[in-house]
This record gives sequence, C-alpha cells and structure tokens, in this order.
Amino acid sequence: MRVAGTRARSAVPSATDPLNPIWHPSPNFGERRDGLTPSLIVIHYTAMDSAQAALDRLCDPKAEVSAHYLIGNDGTLWQMVREEERAWHAGAGEWHGQTDINSRSIGIELDNTGKHPFPEPQMHRLEQLLRQIMHRWAILPNGVIGHSDMAPGRKFDPGPRFDWLRLERNLLAAPRGYAAGPLTASKGQFRSLARAAGFSADVDDDTLLHAVRLRYRPWGRGPLQQADLAPLIPHS
Repeated sequence: MRVAGTRARSAVPSATDPLNPIWHPSPNFGERRDGLTPSLIVIHYTAMDSAQAALDRLCDPKAEVSAHYLIGNDGTLWQMVREEERAWHAGAGEWHGQTDINSRSIGIELDNTGKHPFPEPQMHRLEQLLRQIMHRWAILPNGVIGHSDMAPGRKFDPGPRFDWLRLERNLLAAPRGYAAGPLTASKGQFRSLARAAGFSADVDDDTLLHAVRLRYRPWGRGPLQQADLAPLIPHS
C-alpha cells in the first residue's frame, strides 16, 4: 500500500504531452479520495516574486502545498504532480455544493504577484494546457474556476487582472450572461443566482459579492447593483 506523499507513483508525468512540461516532482500529494477523478480545473496565482520561488515552495515538504502545474510569466511549464494524483492546492471551500475540491480538481499556478497583468506567453500556454486537460478528463468550460470562486473571502486568486473573458471567448470557461436582469437587485436574488452559477460556499453577502465581482466585474464598487446580477443569469 502506498503512503500518501511518497514519490513512488509520481515518478513520471501522466502522459506523453506535446507541451513538454518540465518534470519537477513535489512530495506534496496523495490519492484522490472516494474514487473521484478530475471534474474541475482551479486557476491560481503564486503571489510570489518569481517562478523559481514558487517552484521551491510547491516542492517543499515543510510547506505542505503543491499544484499539478506551474506556468512562468514567459510561458515555461512545469509539472509537479501527476494529474491522476491529488495535489494540495485548493484547501477548504466548495463549488456547486461539492467539497474536497483537491480530490475533484487539477490545480494550475500562474507566476504572478496578483498586481500585474498576465503576459501573453503565459496566457497562451495556459490556453494550450487547459485544452489538453479538458480533453483528457472531459471537463466542460463550467469546470474551469478560480481559487476565489470556491473559497470566497479566504482566497483572491487569480485576481482582478486575470482575463476571464479571453478564456470564455475561447470556450475555456463558462460564458457569462449579458441579460439586463431585474430592475431592482435584491440580495436574495443575487445569492440564488450566484449559487446556481456555482458559488455555494457559506459566506456573508458582502464576501459573496466580492467573489462574484472578482470573476466578472473586478472594477465594481459599492453596494449590490443590477450589473452584478447580469453575468449570473444563464443564457436562454
């Protein structure tokens, strides 16, 4: 029986990959629980000064954190955990009422402090990687989420500078709604729409609003507005 966190079954990447990730194994992984396989992809930023610093931390057994992939700001791609294994990247939270996101997801870290735009080479490599992972595991666009989506108030990555619209246009994330929505935006309506869209974590109204705005309207300020509901209204 394998002890979670040993390298024996994580000695090579999961498959021959035309992206040719640099294999840099992390000891921080375990078996996916309850027979779960990936149905989500969680996007993060590293909030560190360099890709090397992030790589060191994600592979440090004392840190007890990891991810499946890390993409440098120049597009360099590292793989640290096999996709079949459970990396330690998401932590507490939920999405569409489902918990243990680590067992349900593949984690991708992007080399970014959270304060600057994501460079074109990095975004291009992310799109390539997303297409491959989504194909391998039959993950739909609505299964591509941000860390802040499943952990509102606790996490804020990939942050306000991340280009979700770009992923949506390329069918790599669920499309937002553009309906005008109700003339009066009530907190009850907003919470109901947000939950239906996947934001099911048990948080207060302000925290939920901030999480939804991070995804769809990072420039939004002040109390709930009609425009905050529009992205959550599904396409007819």
